[in-house]
Amino acid sequence: MSEELDEVDEDFSEENLAKGLEQKKFGGKKLVLFVVAPLVLLLLAGGIAWSFLRGEDEAAADPEAELAAVNEPTEVLFYDLPEMLVNLNSGGRKASYLKVRVALEVDRKSALQELETKLPRVIDDFQIYLRELRIEDLNGSAGMFRLKEELLRRVNTSLYPTQVKDVLFKEMLVQ
Repeated sequence: MSEELDEVDEDFSEENLAKGLEQKKFGGKKLVLFVVAPLVLLLLAGGIAWSFLRGEDEAAADPEAELAAVNEPTEVLFYDLPEMLVNLNSGGRKASYLKVRVALEVDRKSALQELETKLPRVIDDFQIYLRELRIEDLNGSAGMFRLKEELLRRVNTSLYPTQVKDVLFKEMLVQ
């Protein structure tokens, strides 16, 4: 028994503990110094390079078109979207339908042309969103405001960099 205690005492002696701590500290420092730091620097450099390259591509895309858009006179123009009829998300209850006619407000003729070019994408984005609405989402003026803001966000995402100023409801019927 005394021999076992001597062995245990030797294992937990101050020298052995100090050596173990030094090795452990050096091992952690080594890991951070030689593995983690280079990975972080590599990711950081890659992110910076990607942002510079991406920024140059966008800037070089079409500077003449940007200049023409800046010099183009602004005016209030409206574009009427075709009437949309969608079934609402009823959650297994009786089917409900939404009939809506919308006009989009733009301030440049070039934006109007861009809107006409990308009209199928805009209608698709609207249809996808409208089909997921519930009747409760359309209740009251707050519901109408949220719907208007969401449609405006979606059309501006579809037409970027062209900007739509407002979404105007011409007709809205929930049945």
